[in-house]
Amino acid sequence: MSTPHDPYVRVRGAREHNLRDVDVDIPRDTLTVFTGVSGSGKSSLAFGTVYAEAQRRYFESVAPYARRLIHQVGAPDVGEITGLPPAVSLEQRRSAPGSRSSVGTVTTLSNSLRMLFSRAGDYPPGAERLDSDAFSPNTAAGACPECHGLGLIHRTTEELLVPDPSLSIRDGAIAAWPGAWQGKNLRDVLDALGHDIDRPWRELAPEAREWILFTDEQPVVTVHPVRDAGRIQRPYQGTYMSARRYVMHTFADSRSRTLRAKAERFLTSAPCPVCAGSRLRAEAMAVTFAGRTIAELVALPLTALTEVLLRSGGASGTARVLTADLLARIEPVTELGLGYLSLDRTAPTLSSGELQRLRLATQLRSGLFGVVYVLDEPSAGLHPADTESLLGVLGSLKDAGNSVFVVEHQMDVVRRADWLVDVGPLAGEHGGRVLHSGPPGDLAAVADSATRRFLFDEDPPPARLPREPTGWITLGGVDLHNVREVDAAFPLGVLTAVTGVSGSGKSTLVGQVLAGVLADRRSAEAADEDVAAPRALGCATAGGLEAVDRLVQVDQRPIGRTPRSNLATYTGLFDVVRKLFAQTETARARGYRAGRFSFNVAGGRCETCQGEGFVSVELLFLPSTYAPCPDCHGARYNPRTLEVTLRGLTIAEVLDLTVEAAAGFLAGTPAAERSLGALLDVGLGYLRLGQPATELSGGEAQRIKLATELQRARRGHTLYLLDEPTTGLHPADVEVLMRQLHGLVEGGGTVVVVEHDMSVVAGADWVIDLGPGGGDSGGRIVAAGTPAELAGAEGSRTAPYLRAALAPRRTAG
Repeated sequence: MSTPHDPYVRVRGAREHNLRDVDVDIPRDTLTVFTGVSGSGKSSLAFGTVYAEAQRRYFESVAPYARRLIHQVGAPDVGEITGLPPAVSLEQRRSAPGSRSSVGTVTTLSNSLRMLFSRAGDYPPGAERLDSDAFSPNTAAGACPECHGLGLIHRTTEELLVPDPSLSIRDGAIAAWPGAWQGKNLRDVLDALGHDIDRPWRELAPEAREWILFTDEQPVVTVHPVRDAGRIQRPYQGTYMSARRYVMHTFADSRSRTLRAKAERFLTSAPCPVCAGSRLRAEAMAVTFAGRTIAELVALPLTALTEVLLRSGGASGTARVLTADLLARIEPVTELGLGYLSLDRTAPTLSSGELQRLRLATQLRSGLFGVVYVLDEPSAGLHPADTESLLGVLGSLKDAGNSVFVVEHQMDVVRRADWLVDVGPLAGEHGGRVLHSGPPGDLAAVADSATRRFLFDEDPPPARLPREPTGWITLGGVDLHNVREVDAAFPLGVLTAVTGVSGSGKSTLVGQVLAGVLADRRSAEAADEDVAAPRALGCATAGGLEAVDRLVQVDQRPIGRTPRSNLATYTGLFDVVRKLFAQTETARARGYRAGRFSFNVAGGRCETCQGEGFVSVELLFLPSTYAPCPDCHGARYNPRTLEVTLRGLTIAEVLDLTVEAAAGFLAGTPAAERSLGALLDVGLGYLRLGQPATELSGGEAQRIKLATELQRARRGHTLYLLDEPTTGLHPADVEVLMRQLHGLVEGGGTVVVVEHDMSVVAGADWVIDLGPGGGDSGGRIVAAGTPAELAGAEGSRTAPYLRAALAPRRTAG
């Protein structure tokens, strides 16, 4: 029975996604952790139900016109929720931050620093005091007029635009031009203008080459296309665009990431000659504080910026007040282990975990109380040494009078919770039940819980003898970002874990230098060129590369950016399923080919929704909303296509099957069995075949890529690079993943993982520990060796946590 002073959030009849009519009571003003295996339903309960209902209630209080400006999450499928305060969500789903978004803008620290320079900066004699906007590169008042506040000038050269001058224009000498009709149009326009497009480029007059590549003119001429057999091509008016103009226009304005990346290959970037890369006007750069310009201060790591501000003291009362406010805002950011970041670090270069922690630090200064904070794995990307600081921040939010609901897999966080909601027992249709809601210690009595044995260290894994390397890759003089003149050696034929606190240089060493050197070698061999390790890749020398035949990088980037991309399309399973439907008796009788069963092309799809399954509904004075398509009701296909069945199921019903159910349905089809078996092996049996890529977490996307790799035939020695593969994984799922990674090694490959999970590090054959700190305090190899050797290393921040992870392990046999 709820009362006005009921201290619980009471959920009744939650049916979101796989939740099975869940009833649960969660006390307010606590740190509550939601646990369970991946796909068990914990996020559906915390985010899809509790947070979604809080947001729905908030939107109901907002004026209808204002609702049009706010993205709404939709009403959850739940009977009733009582005792629910307003909610703030801090998820790891990344938006699409642009290059102008930075640590300073995400945390609003840039605003405070600009105010400090505006009100308390040292101005040149006679200079007018500037408004704070004048110190921002993102405003017209502050941006350098030459580079528009970007700090870089993009230029191109003839050598970049025409890599092979022996070719003629008709044969594709101008590599920067687009392909297909657009490129043919530009060649035809040049021909109509009187230029010889059949002579080798190098034989053209220098002034002609200059005009073709760099002119800003855009002449219009009548083009008479060469007539193809059977096609009538009429004359048309064609406009010429130089190669430079095309590249610059594509790079600046195209929404296609692929086209922008291609254009970028033909550009060189250099610091702006006017602002020298500071991004600001000269008037702003003439103002200093503590003897430094604002550009110099935003380039400092936050720990160094703190020292500068503390030493400055503040020459006036205004300076002291503004400095104290800025220091207070920086403190929670550094407390969360992000002191190695600088304010000018761009948002696209940050991990999703770093972005979430920056937003979390900002909330500490918001002064809100009486709200529910719902967080998605705040420990993701955190070294165990930083988890203590995270727990302190979460405690501060709770002590300020808030409820903190956390979806989390890190057992150190779970142990510190006031209340634990364990969902399961397994994933998908085998989960969706609340197994326990109460103090963490009481979970010991819940036999069905997959979390229990990890929380109480029951049945620790056996210790294993590290494998012996079959060879080594050596990198000499690695010098990139904060990794300075480091010599590194990676053993072959084993599983290596690269560890270190956040910002210590792990991803730089593995994801950029090691991957870059190997990829460069592969490209050089394909082009039959000399293999080298150029300094452009951050490495002076490299050895042992010849032992690796293939490089596979498995990262957490999305497998697709639209709902049209899904699990089945990415793995190639959709092709198999469509062919099976095309082979049915009904399809053959009607002449349906495999393409008929794709929702991405006209023919078999529902044309009302264009195969999307939903339509946008425009409402007067209200935001547009999405509703199931009135014709196909979300099936995506037209009625004629849905009349074709395979073993009693339509193509839409097959796409709605989980991987586990599909494995039984498609048993006996080798191509399907291989794909589905690999997905089951990495613990993704709960995902639906047609689950849109936009609904998948980074960890799920990474495991789908790994499963796609597992089903391929292995040829030669493959090196697999994985960046924090355990992100988003319950410890039970980590065990499944580790079996697969060890299987890759047993199959003759080499696996290198960047990892913070000490159970993974303890089970590796070799460990490389970077540090000792982050940013300028890191970038060195503190220790390297077997897990047992590294556990005893002096000066390693990883060593004590690795010792603890190794301690409970039994000796095998």
